[in-house]
Amino acid sequence: MNASTVSEFILVGIPFLYDLHKIFFVIGLFMYIIAILGNGFILVIVAIEPKLQTPMYIFLSNLAFLEICYTTTVVPKLLQTLIKTRTTICFHCCMAQNFFHFTFGGTELLILTVMSFDRYLAICKPLQYPMIMTRNVCFQLSLATWYLSLIVIFFQCLLVWRMPFCASNVVDHFFCDAAPMFSLACTDTYLSELLGLLSALLIVILTLMFTTVSYICIISTIMRIPSAKGRKKAFSTCTSHLIVVSILYGALMAMYVRPNLQSSSRFTRVLAVLNTVLTPMLNPFIYTIRNTEVKVAVRNAIHKRRQLLNEDFFK
Repeated sequence: MNASTVSEFILVGIPFLYDLHKIFFVIGLFMYIIAILGNGFILVIVAIEPKLQTPMYIFLSNLAFLEICYTTTVVPKLLQTLIKTRTTICFHCCMAQNFFHFTFGGTELLILTVMSFDRYLAICKPLQYPMIMTRNVCFQLSLATWYLSLIVIFFQCLLVWRMPFCASNVVDHFFCDAAPMFSLACTDTYLSELLGLLSALLIVILTLMFTTVSYICIISTIMRIPSAKGRKKAFSTCTSHLIVVSILYGALMAMYVRPNLQSSSRFTRVLAVLNTVLTPMLNPFIYTIRNTEVKVAVRNAIHKRRQLLNEDFFK
C-alpha cells in the first residue's frame, strides 16, 4: 500500500518565462489543435483509402494515434499551468499521467523501430517483402510494441507509485515527470533511478541501435542502385522517417539517458516542451507534405465525396 501522505501535487510549470505565459498559451493551444487535426487526418485518410492500407501506412496510423494520446496526456495540463498561478493535480492523476506518458512514448519509439525494419525489408528484400510483411504480421508487430512498452514501464512506475511523498508536494515541472517525482520522495530513490536508467537504455538506446543498423543496410543497398533516379526514389521513402527519428531521439537522449535524473535544467524542460508539443505537430507534415501517395489519396477521397454529393443532389 502507498505510504504517501500527499493527496495532490502542485505543478510549477515554466516559471522562468512567466511574462510570456499568455503568448505561450496561445501558441501552445494552436500547436496542440494542429497536432490533433494533423494526426487525426492521417488516421482518417488511411482508413478510407484502400490504396494506403499497406504496411507502411498501417504503422504510420499507429504512430499518429500514439502522437494524439502522447500529447493529450501532457499538453492540456501544460496549458493550464500557463494561465493559472497555482495548478494542482491529484495524486492518482499524477501517477496515471506519469505511466501513460512513458508508455505512449516508449510505444512510439518501438513503432518507429518497426517502421525502420519495414523500410529495410521493402528496399533490401523487395522480393520477399510481400510474403514477410503481411497484414497479420503488421498487426502482430503493432500489438507487440504496446505489450513491450507496457511491461517495461509498468514496473518502473510501480516503484514511483509506492514511494512515500511526505514532504513537499511541489513538482518542479509542467507534468509528473520521473526526475521531479524522485526529488520529492522522502526515501532512497537509487533503485527507482537505476530502473529508470535501465528502461531508458533498453527502449531508447536499443531501438536507436536497431534503427541505425537498419538504415546502414538501407543506405548500402540504395548506393548500389545503378540509376540516380532509382536511388532518389528509394531514398525518398525513408527521408520522412529519418527526420522524425533524428528529432525525437536527440531530445530523448538529452532528457533521460543520463546517470542522475534529478539534475534537471531549463534546457531539458524546454526540450520536454518541444518533445510533447512541437514533434507531434510536425510529424503529420513531415510524413505527408511531400508524399505523393497521400496527395493522390486525398484527391481521390475528395473526388469520391463530390460524386456522392452530386448523386444525392440529382436524386
